[in-house]
Amino acid sequence: MTAIPPSEQSGKIATISLMRRMIGLLADRVNATRFTPYNICASNRQQTKGGDRVFGRIFTKIKAGLAKTRGVFTGVVDLFTGNRRVDKAFLTQLEEQLLLADVGFAATNQIVERVRQGFLDQEVGENVKLFVQEQLRAMLSDPSAGIHYTSAGPTVVMIAGVNGSGKTTSIAKLANRLKQDGKKVLVAACDTFRAAAVEQLTVWCERTGVDIVKQQQGSDPAAVAHDACERAKARQYDVLIVDTAGRLHTQTHLMRELEKIHRIVGKQIPGAPHEVFLVLDSTTGQNAVAQAEQFKKTVHCTGIILTKLDGTAKGGAVFAIKHKVGLPVKYIGVGEGVDDLEPFDPDTFVAALFE
Repeated sequence: MTAIPPSEQSGKIATISLMRRMIGLLADRVNATRFTPYNICASNRQQTKGGDRVFGRIFTKIKAGLAKTRGVFTGVVDLFTGNRRVDKAFLTQLEEQLLLADVGFAATNQIVERVRQGFLDQEVGENVKLFVQEQLRAMLSDPSAGIHYTSAGPTVVMIAGVNGSGKTTSIAKLANRLKQDGKKVLVAACDTFRAAAVEQLTVWCERTGVDIVKQQQGSDPAAVAHDACERAKARQYDVLIVDTAGRLHTQTHLMRELEKIHRIVGKQIPGAPHEVFLVLDSTTGQNAVAQAEQFKKTVHCTGIILTKLDGTAKGGAVFAIKHKVGLPVKYIGVGEGVDDLEPFDPDTFVAALFE
């Protein structure tokens, strides 16, 4: 792994020190009760279970895609080498390295406080490392992983996000993955505002062999969504993926259009949209948290597609997003190919960071 440049690291540490003085360690905001560390043996069993999956093709692919983020996490991993104890200096370094890895203040302080409560004055050994890994995995775990399919009629998955986040390519990758899983997939090209958006999505659908419902640029997005719902029901599609106009969370008129599409598909198909995925660009780091918070206020998002993990060292922001916003990461983009969208698995993700 390659660490981040010393000049950048020192600048970030200075910022962290300043913010720490301003807000304190936030220990009073972490629950005041004593925390008992998880059974490390149980953690070991969980980590090694399904070894073929963890060390197989998917693990190798995700590990490669997280190369830059893993480089930043080197600072965390290196803390568990050498002879030392869990003291104030160690806890301060752990805090700094987690923040440098974009884990976020709230999530970082929870981990640091729990390590302090469970291991203060003990030797820093493999058990402390495994405990930190377990804390990171627990933050990302969510019972609503994957897509929840409706028992009758097409399952509607609505996609939202800002322009440039990788929304269009993520739709193509998701459609391709679902098709490979044996689903009959239809795409609704409701991003009629951005120039060439419909054409771009059409090319992707042709490339992956997925059907598409579209109209001319400038058409009413809600009308496209209506027609797509009718076609999905009439021709018995398993999944309808609804693209929406890329928008900033500050663009009120476009956010209202998003709400309108949400209402239209709900009238056409009971319970729709069954999933609303927010596409976030991982290269934006902590800014992705603000986007997620604002989109969640407008539409009931059910999960996140985190893109461009192969091109950033800020993949640690996934912990801050989950901890602060409460939305599970459903899929991650780890490359530019149409097959480079993987279902998010916390065990594999954390194992790759520490590998």
